[in-house]
Amino acid sequence: MEKEMIAMLLAGGQGSRLYALTEKLAKPAVPFGGKYRIIDFPLSNCVNSGIDTVGILTQYQPLVLNEYIGNGQPWDLDRLYGGVHVLPPYQKSSGSDWYKGTANAICQNISFIERYHPQYVIILSGDQICKQDYSDFLRFHKEKNAEFSVAVMEVPWEEAPRFGLMVTDEDDRITEFQEKPKNPKSNLASMGIYIFNWDILRRYLLEDDDDPNSENDFGNNIIPNLLRDGRDMYAYHFDGYWKDVGTIHSLWEANMEVLDPENSGINLFDNDWKIYSRNSGMPGHYISPHAQVKDSMITDGCKVHGTVTHSILFAGVTVEEGAIVEDAVIMGQTTIRSGAVVRHCIVAENVVIESDAIVGAMPADGEEGVATIASDVVIGRGAKIGPNAMVRKNVKEGEEEW
Repeated sequence: MEKEMIAMLLAGGQGSRLYALTEKLAKPAVPFGGKYRIIDFPLSNCVNSGIDTVGILTQYQPLVLNEYIGNGQPWDLDRLYGGVHVLPPYQKSSGSDWYKGTANAICQNISFIERYHPQYVIILSGDQICKQDYSDFLRFHKEKNAEFSVAVMEVPWEEAPRFGLMVTDEDDRITEFQEKPKNPKSNLASMGIYIFNWDILRRYLLEDDDDPNSENDFGNNIIPNLLRDGRDMYAYHFDGYWKDVGTIHSLWEANMEVLDPENSGINLFDNDWKIYSRNSGMPGHYISPHAQVKDSMITDGCKVHGTVTHSILFAGVTVEEGAIVEDAVIMGQTTIRSGAVVRHCIVAENVVIESDAIVGAMPADGEEGVATIASDVVIGRGAKIGPNAMVRKNVKEGEEEW
């Protein structure tokens, strides 16, 4: 039985620019938006787009991610034929190897893809917050008789040198690819989401695998090789919400945008395009008569007795009476004791911030610093954590970290 299109989701990245948040888990497993993890977005896009076969390529710190995905039931991906499959590097007769690059990760799983005889393969990233209809992308790919299509977004010209850019003609055909150029010829940024005809992808993966000088990367190797050979390559313009949450600031910013769905474009309350997750199963949140909550998202199981402003509280967070939380992302099961002040920061899971501690500070104009606390850390009574601090271990009573 053939599948028209299957998805391969690259979820093995270390997420090194998220520092303390990814020391114990893969970047796609990082919590987001109160009740979700980053990987919920591409998985939900797949099921909403009618894709029922997804291979998830894992490598770095996969345990939490594997447990979270399970049999795929929360995303309706528990299928007898197809469904979701976690694909770590594995031992082969020729020996075993880590995934060397994005293209090599797919190449090592050609046998998985061939089980489903797809006409098309969509390559997805596990570290983006994006709501996208992949079926519309496929329709575009077919209409253009393309062999390769890439989703692109227009970015401000001054930001274009940060991206891989597609130069196109008036028919959206790709004529050139620029990887983070000093002098951009285009402002069409690649989103790192590709559709290939399977026969073309297979051929170029194997050719790339045989090249000892290749970095085995889609952007640096596969796409330039397709251009070299004059393949039918097109750019699909996407105009919805998309954010690469590869840095502390971009992750904080994306969480903050959840609080403004009308203007930011990310609406987690959209019943026409639901984002599915493995529900925490907690009771509803509780806001006490003494609490003050404004412009915030408070998730299941939270207990709020203090003041919370323009913040996101994940499941099971406790804010005691007299504590102040402002402009902050507080991940699951964290406790903020009375008198603590927590501002403009990301606090990971299972943290305890003791009484009268100060974590972070509101930035001056033009500053981007976001204080970050790793999971399972205790911030001692009266301790002070600076606005750019990256805290990975316990801070004793009265100590300071900057």
